[in-house]
Amino acid sequence: MSTGVNAAVERIQNIGRDLMAALPNVAIGLVVVLIFWFAARVVRTLIQRIWATRGYERDLALLFGRLASAALTVLGVLVALTIIFPSVTPASLFSLLGVGGVAIGFAFRDILQNLLAGILILLTRPFRIGDQIIVSGSEGTVEDIQVRATLIRTYDNRQVVIPNADLFTNTVTVNTAYDKRRLQYDVGIGYGDDIDMAKQVILETLQGVTSIRTDPVPEVLVVDLAESSVNLRVRWWIDPPLRKDALDTQDEVLHKLKEALLAHGIDLPFPTRQVLLHDQTETTDGDRARQREGWPRGQGDVPGARWIPRRSDKERVDKEQP
Repeated sequence: MSTGVNAAVERIQNIGRDLMAALPNVAIGLVVVLIFWFAARVVRTLIQRIWATRGYERDLALLFGRLASAALTVLGVLVALTIIFPSVTPASLFSLLGVGGVAIGFAFRDILQNLLAGILILLTRPFRIGDQIIVSGSEGTVEDIQVRATLIRTYDNRQVVIPNADLFTNTVTVNTAYDKRRLQYDVGIGYGDDIDMAKQVILETLQGVTSIRTDPVPEVLVVDLAESSVNLRVRWWIDPPLRKDALDTQDEVLHKLKEALLAHGIDLPFPTRQVLLHDQTETTDGDRARQREGWPRGQGDVPGARWIPRRSDKERVDKEQP
C-alpha cells in the first residue's frame, strides 16, 4: 500500500517539476501567439485600406483581410506549439495537419461548404453589401458577407442570417442590381367606359408624379377583359430602385389615379356575383312556365333543355303505363 502511494506522489512531483520547467516555454509561446494575433489584425487593416485606396470592392477587401488574419493566427499557434513542446517538429506538425485535415473536412463539411460558397460569392459578386435582395422568403438589405453566412437586415429591422451555401445554390432576386426599376399596377374600369379616354387620363396623371422617370416613358396596356371590369396595366419606372422609393411612388400614383379617374366619370367597378339556386332534379326543370327557381319565369321551354326523370319518377311512370 505504502509503495503505491509513494509511486503516485513521486509521479505528481515529477509532473510538477516538468510544469515548472516548461513555464518559461509556455510564457514564450503565449507571447508569440499574442504577437501573431496583433500582426494578423494589422495585416487585415492594411489589406482593407490598400484595397479601398485602389478602388476595389469593399466586400473583397473584407474577405482577403479575414483570410490573411486567420492564416497568421494559425501560424502563430503552430509556432507556439513548437516552442512549448520542443519535441514537436515542423515536419510532425505538417503531417498532423495532413491527417487532421481529412478528419476536420468530414467533421466540418457544412462549415467548409459555406466558406467556399462565401468566397465564390465575393469573387463572382452576384450582389454586394448594401444591395436589397430576396432569397428563401426573406427580403432585406445585405449588411455583411461573412466567411460562413450573409447578414440581411429586413425592412422591419430584423436580422436574418443566411448560410452562404443556400445563397449560392438557391435563386436570389437582387432588386437593386440596376440603376432603375419598373413598377406596375392593374386598374379596372367599367365596360361602358371609354378605354382611350381612361388611358389618356392615366398618362396625364403619371406626368404629375415627379419620382417617375420620363425615359422610359410610362405606358398603359389592356391586359384582361375580366368578369366585372376591363383591366388596364399601368407601368412606370423609378430611380433609384429602393423599396422605400417604390412604395412611396406607388402610394402617390394610386392616390392620384383614383381621384383623376373618378373626376372624369370613369367607373372603378368592384366584382359582383349573382347566385342562382337551381334544383335540376325537379320534373319542371327546363319549363319556364312551371319552374320555381334558376331561370327567369317566362313563356316556353329553355332551348336544349329536357326532363330526365328520377328513379322514383321513372318507377311511377312505369306503373301508370298499361
